[in-house]
Amino acid sequence: MSLKQYLQADTALSRMYQEIKAAGALRTVSLDLTHRCNIRCKGCYYFEEGMDRYATSEGDAALERFIQREKERGTNFITIVGGEPSLELERLRSLYQNFKLSVATNGLNRIPYDGLEDLPIGVAVWGDAKTDRYLRGNDKIDIFSKALDHYRGDNRAFFYYTVTPGNVSQIEGVVRRCTDNGNKVLFNYYSDLSSLGGAFDHRMGFEEVRLEIDRMIECFPGMIFMTPYFNKVISSGELFGMKWGYEVCTNLSTNLEQNAKRFENGMPYNKHFRAYYADFVTTRRCCTGTCRDCSSCYDTWEHFSWVMVNLRKHLASRETFAQWLTTMYLFYVINRLVDQDKGMKLLTSYILTHEWDVVRS
Repeated sequence: MSLKQYLQADTALSRMYQEIKAAGALRTVSLDLTHRCNIRCKGCYYFEEGMDRYATSEGDAALERFIQREKERGTNFITIVGGEPSLELERLRSLYQNFKLSVATNGLNRIPYDGLEDLPIGVAVWGDAKTDRYLRGNDKIDIFSKALDHYRGDNRAFFYYTVTPGNVSQIEGVVRRCTDNGNKVLFNYYSDLSSLGGAFDHRMGFEEVRLEIDRMIECFPGMIFMTPYFNKVISSGELFGMKWGYEVCTNLSTNLEQNAKRFENGMPYNKHFRAYYADFVTTRRCCTGTCRDCSSCYDTWEHFSWVMVNLRKHLASRETFAQWLTTMYLFYVINRLVDQDKGMKLLTSYILTHEWDVVRS
C-alpha cells in the first residue's frame, strides 16, 4: 500500500498527517544560548566535552546577527540548550519572537510566563530525590523539589526525565510526582560520561527501563510523551537493522567538512541542521558531542530525528507507517506545533488501541 492508501484506511492517522502538514515542515538548528550554568551535573555532555569554551563577548549584537542569518537561511525551529537558558531570559525572549522554540532547563530557576506564554519547556529530572540530588545537586540541593514548585500547573512545562539503567524502581514514583504536579513526562536515557559505573552505567542496557516506561504509558494515559515504538527505538538503538551511531545520526552540522563523508554514505540526514555553540557562529559535530563515542548517545531528540527522516523505510506496512507517523506527531505535540491538548488525546487513544499490540508482537 502507498502512503495515500494508509491515510484513506485510517481516519485517525489521516487527521495526524493533515495537522502535521498544516503546521509545516521544520528547518531546525540547535543553539547553546549561553556557556554559563548554575549547577554541574554528573554526566553532562556540555561540560564533559568542554563546550563552554565557546562564548561570545559581543552579547546581544552577536545574537541579533545570528537571528538575521538564520531567518535568511530559512530556519524556523530552534532547540535551545546550554549552559542554562534561564540565565539569559532576554536572549530567550528575542529568539521566541522570531522562531518556534523548545527549551531545556535544569529547573533551578523558573522561566517566567510573560513574554514566553507558548514556550515548550523541558524541565530536567534525573531520578528520585536522592538520585537527582546526587547527580545534579552535588548531594546538597533538592533541585527536583524546587522545579516542581516553579512549574506546578504550568502547561508549558513537562519534565524531561533522564532515567539511569540501574534505578528502574524509581520511575513510577518520579512520574507520579510530576503528574500530580500537573506536568507531563518525556523520557530520556542516561549516558555515564562521568564513568560513575554501577547503576549509572549505560552499558548495562535499558531493557528493564523500556518495559517500565511502557507500563507508565498504560498507567498514566495522556501524561507520558512517549510511544512504545519510540521507546523501543531509543532504548535499543536499532531501527530497521540499522544500529545507532555516527554513520546513521541525522542531526549533524551540515556546514562542517568533518561530516562530509557521513553525508556521502547514503543514509538520510537533516540537510538544514547545524548545532551552534554559545558564540552564535561556531558549529560542532552534532547536538550532544564533539568527539564522544556515539554509541553512548541515547538522546531522545536525536532519535526523534532518526525516525522522522526515515519515512521511506516505514512505508513497508500500515503498522510501520503508523509507528512513523505517531512518532512524528508526538514531536509536533510536545513542541506545541499542533494543539497539544487535542493532539495528546488523539495520540493516546491511538497508541492504547493500535500500536501497543504491534510493538509487543
